Amino acid sequence: MGGLADELDVAEARSALAWWLEAGVDVAVQEEPRNWLKPAGPAAKPTLEPLPEPNVAQPSHETLLGLRDWLASSTQVPLASATARRILPHGPENAAVMLLSDAPALEDFTAGQPIGGEAWQLAQRMLAAIGLSGEDAYSASLSCFHSPGARMSEKDRAACAEIARDHIRLATPQRLLLLGDGPCMALLGKRLVEARGHVHKLEGLRTVATFHPRHLIKRPLDKSLAWRDLLLLMEDGS
Repeated sequence: MGGLADELDVAEARSALAWWLEAGVDVAVQEEPRNWLKPAGPAAKPTLEPLPEPNVAQPSHETLLGLRDWLASSTQVPLASATARRILPHGPENAAVMLLSDAPALEDFTAGQPIGGEAWQLAQRMLAAIGLSGEDAYSASLSCFHSPGARMSEKDRAACAEIARDHIRLATPQRLLLLGDGPCMALLGKRLVEARGHVHKLEGLRTVATFHPRHLIKRPLDKSLAWRDLLLLMEDGS
């Protein structure tokens, strides 16, 4: 080839190489001629690694530990969502009393138990008044999720009630105290105002309904009614 060629400086060479790379030039010389006008073939589909399968197994219904593990990890627990935060049961098996409360609130999540903060302090005083300590109680909530703004559908309530009955049976407490409207509606089919003042039977246990400590903090005048409920809970007899 004749003629003179201008020499490229470093910057120009880098610019040319960058353009070649963008244009898809992968070799300077190749043995076979390339048909630059040939349509490109279909792009290879990226290989996606399979996502881990969620824990969708139902609780074993055989041990309290198995149920608690399911509540801690399953995506099938009622009201489970990406934004809901779990709060697991707290307390010993075979407790003197089981406290079953409404869905947990923010202060419960901060405390890491179904009843937390000022409400738990009041609950401990209520237990002490009937000769029990906080360590004598097993506390759980109808739904183990703190999910602000979420509403429990009838389907969710029925599912939570079924789980709660298994929970009561496996925890084997001596007595059961329902705190608030939620547990009363799910397990007794009544609002708290109707369920109060009566002894009920759930899974063979003496069961009484009363106000949630959060309610009593806002409405201290109802503490006298709650005291009557506590006495009714601890009375001897079936």
